[in-house]
Amino acid sequence: MQNVLTIAPAADAPARNAMGLSAEGTVETPDHAWPETPGAIRLLFVEDDTYYREVLARELAEHGFVIRSFADAASLLDSIALAADADVILLDWALPRTSGIDLLPQLRRRGVALPVVFLTGRALTTHESLAFDRGAIDFIDKARGVEVVVRRLKRVVDTSRSAAPPDSEKLLVRGKLVLKQSISRATWGDVDVGLTVGEYNIVHLLASNVGRYVTYRAIYDCLHYVGFIAGSGDDGYRANVRSAIKRIRNKFRELDPTFAEIENYTAFGYCWGKPDNTT
Repeated sequence: MQNVLTIAPAADAPARNAMGLSAEGTVETPDHAWPETPGAIRLLFVEDDTYYREVLARELAEHGFVIRSFADAASLLDSIALAADADVILLDWALPRTSGIDLLPQLRRRGVALPVVFLTGRALTTHESLAFDRGAIDFIDKARGVEVVVRRLKRVVDTSRSAAPPDSEKLLVRGKLVLKQSISRATWGDVDVGLTVGEYNIVHLLASNVGRYVTYRAIYDCLHYVGFIAGSGDDGYRANVRSAIKRIRNKFRELDPTFAEIENYTAFGYCWGKPDNTT
């Protein structure tokens, strides 16, 4: 297992010369604390290819990211406390021993609700669909290059940050459903439902529009971000929405077999609660 490595933007280096500078001007620290970098995006990056991991980390640092990089799933899990102050997780698919797609549910079971993005050289439709089914926010082909990775990571983080309300105590209550908006958690009858961030966003959208149908496109946009495209064909995203709704229903039904709050309107969308026929 390799040591954890931090790479921070070069602009922050003068204030931390005691840490040591690499030839590229980035800051490297083997400790388990984030450096002080106001406004930077804090990224947890897991990639087993040492050369690719170091090169991409330095390129992301040049774009204002602070990166904690790991060689495998076990290294990240050993430093799981870092997730408390991180913004996003970037996972390689083909990690040794525990793959990225198997690491994701382990993170969720440990209470890590950060948005997860897959970066992989295996850009297969089946892998992409599985990643979204497991709760990933985005799926990026390594061949797209660093500029694409930067734009999509920033969009994911911007969307995640904008979804957080200023009032840390604000709750959205719909009968047995309670949405804790500051931490993106949902409970049903006082029991945590175990939703991913994307699934929580869908439930929040539906529960904010009780009695009104929300379109497939609107649901898909909140699951990822406005304009995101995945799936096959012009309406391929609908299959991803249906899959997400199925997962959400199943999680609620594990707690309450009578759960029936999400109504479907074929070829249009979904509704929380009984639809209002006047809409």
